[in-house]
Amino acid sequence: MNPFVCAFASLMAWSAPLALAQAHCSSDGTPAPAALFERFISADCEACWSDPATPAPGPSALVLDWLVPGTLGDEAPLSAAATRDALDRLASLGRTPPVGTDVHTAPVHGRPAVQLRVGLGPAVNDYVGATMAFSTAPVAARRPQAWTYYLLLVETLPAGTEGTAVTRYLVRNMLEGLWTERDKLSNREHPAWSELRPMRIADGARPERLRAVGWVQDAQGRVVAAAQSVCR
Repeated sequence: MNPFVCAFASLMAWSAPLALAQAHCSSDGTPAPAALFERFISADCEACWSDPATPAPGPSALVLDWLVPGTLGDEAPLSAAATRDALDRLASLGRTPPVGTDVHTAPVHGRPAVQLRVGLGPAVNDYVGATMAFSTAPVAARRPQAWTYYLLLVETLPAGTEGTAVTRYLVRNMLEGLWTERDKLSNREHPAWSELRPMRIADGARPERLRAVGWVQDAQGRVVAAAQSVCR
């Protein structure tokens, strides 16, 4: 592993509580999204990227744009920003790579006492520290739960820039993982998990336009919480 990454990871692990409290940009005080709205665009389809009639949701949705590697490989017009993460996300949804644009939507099923926070620290060389903290209701007499989490670096591209006629929220990096509850917990204990990771800034991305986005799914694949950071 890159020595810088190792050192960065060690520093972040040591300072996790402080970093969660003092993230440069965070979701604190922002409305929780009511739905996920994901647009998957083939890297082969430059016209799809620049289409002014690109599908758009209501203002309460969390919008993401994924550039999917196409059949043209490195010769595709949008290949520079296409990521393997887009293929992994499609696979998790049971979908195949689109020829043009594909859209996936999912409601956020809020639950009592479920809380999710994401944050983003300042850029250090080619990396930025991203945080995610999740907690649920106190555990009573019920089976342990398992939660799948997604933590993303997303770059906002305003309409009229980078060849797009609409504002884009381009996924630049993704971390996916699984949290599980311990077999025995006190009835008064709130199960809680957190992640604090250095995430690489993709080539061509502008750090000042990046934000952290995250959501958590239950064992049935339902989104139970979502959040996105805002720089104050």
